Amino acid sequence: MKIRPVINANATLTVLGGSLMPPPVIEAMAAAARHFVDLPELYVEVGEQLAALTRNESACVTAGAAAAITLVVASCIGEPAQSFPVDAEVVMFASQRNGYDYSARITGARIVEVGPSVAELEAAIARRPACVLWFAGAHYADGALPIEEVIRVANGVPVIVDAAAQIPPVSSLWHFTTDLGADAVIFSGGKGLRGPQATGLVLGRSWLIDRCRRHASPNQEIGRGLKVGKEELLGLLAAVEWTLAQNEPALLAGYERSVDLWLDALQPRPGITAYRGYPSEAGQPHSRCIIRHPDRQTLIDALWNGDPRISVGTFGVAPDEIALNPQTLEPGQDRVVLDALLRLVG
Repeated sequence: MKIRPVINANATLTVLGGSLMPPPVIEAMAAAARHFVDLPELYVEVGEQLAALTRNESACVTAGAAAAITLVVASCIGEPAQSFPVDAEVVMFASQRNGYDYSARITGARIVEVGPSVAELEAAIARRPACVLWFAGAHYADGALPIEEVIRVANGVPVIVDAAAQIPPVSSLWHFTTDLGADAVIFSGGKGLRGPQATGLVLGRSWLIDRCRRHASPNQEIGRGLKVGKEELLGLLAAVEWTLAQNEPALLAGYERSVDLWLDALQPRPGITAYRGYPSEAGQPHSRCIIRHPDRQTLIDALWNGDPRISVGTFGVAPDEIALNPQTLEPGQDRVVLDALLRLVG
């Protein structure tokens, strides 16, 4: 095979494969692959275990976070007997419109935009939409009301939080739902949780999760094509168990040491500027090393075409900057990234 592996100093991007699965996840998936099971029964059992682990009423595994949006919106619209597409409304802040709108609109729902105004949100809620869809992350905060205010104003309309990349912190697993009162929260299974890339996780109220399961494969409903296999079910369960067992403060401290390594070596270099960017591009509680370079694209291309192939970030930085993210690196790869940069910047 001619495909070259990538050292990922960018982020938990789907285009790069999300994240790397730790051994317990791989082992759980391999074990699942060796047996036939009653899949609907396993679906429920894994959900119950995930709910208990994450301090939520209920949980279900989906075929990615985008699939979770479709299933949750469909569940807010109605029972699985409902025909799709339908005429329903999903309220979103105009500033949070993004490429994942399609996951909601595939149900037939119309996106109703509001601004960062309680009055606008109240007017939209008065029309009794199917739900409010709110995106977590620092890059979605401008132009939107805080989630606490959205939940307060919702008045019985379900509030759904997309927090696909909001781990760390691991407390996000219960913060939006159990602590704040959102009806459901969605995570990518293949980002900070380091589970199978083709998984997502919905946590929240039992009535909503029950509907998600009934809308999902193997049922002949809107989610039939969004299939989750036994390998993904057990793999994501193992990933959540593994994540909860980690020492998160030590993990975050390790990220900061990588950023310190880069800054100590790059700040003295003439012709470039290196500084600490905090939080991460998704608002996670760790730094990135931001590098300003007069010919950014040449540097990006040289890293990508080099040996080893290295991907760096461009999201959330200026047009002449790149970002080095420690979250997706294996031990020792921070030094490999630094050595490659030093060869290029002199």
